[in-house]
Amino acid sequence: MAVLGWAGNRGGGSGSFPEATHKVTLPKTLLNGEYTLAQDLSEQGESALAGASEANIRDPKGVVGQYASADAKQARVLVLSALYGRIKDPDDARESMLKGAAGSEGATIAVPPKDIEVPGSDVIVTCQVLTAASAGGKSSFPMCAWADGNTNGSVAEVSPEAATQSPESLDLRAAAANTLKVREEVRKPIG
Repeated sequence: MAVLGWAGNRGGGSGSFPEATHKVTLPKTLLNGEYTLAQDLSEQGESALAGASEANIRDPKGVVGQYASADAKQARVLVLSALYGRIKDPDDARESMLKGAAGSEGATIAVPPKDIEVPGSDVIVTCQVLTAASAGGKSSFPMCAWADGNTNGSVAEVSPEAATQSPESLDLRAAAANTLKVREEVRKPIG
């Protein structure tokens, strides 16, 4: 399952483009070893960026990774879709990331995007719940996104437990906290 989240139309914010100081990487594990990299889909991310406007993002590079739970019995999947470059309007970039994922084939928004405050962090995280077709019917999962002057990413966690719950009952605070942990693990200084 790959959930790419870039909308082709990126609006321009006011101000100038920041200096590129950070990039996004795909480490072998995420969330303290809870997930292991199963597939590097970054080529798909790069081709998805081909039509991106430079009105808001300059020099973008796409990174997409699909991670599987280290405990195979749990059958959980985490998909990281991210880009890095010079982002003039992080709010627009974060919103575009979520809109792009919601516009993916077979996906619908079950819980609209909302900003979630994570105690101890000043990074804005916006989360939504998507429902998508799966082999067993439809399943729901939380997706959260962040953006700053250099990095923009979304994290979708799919689990058997979430698939059977109502979309409204999914814990978006926990999803937002995990997204910030993933951000800490993948966002690295350039050079």
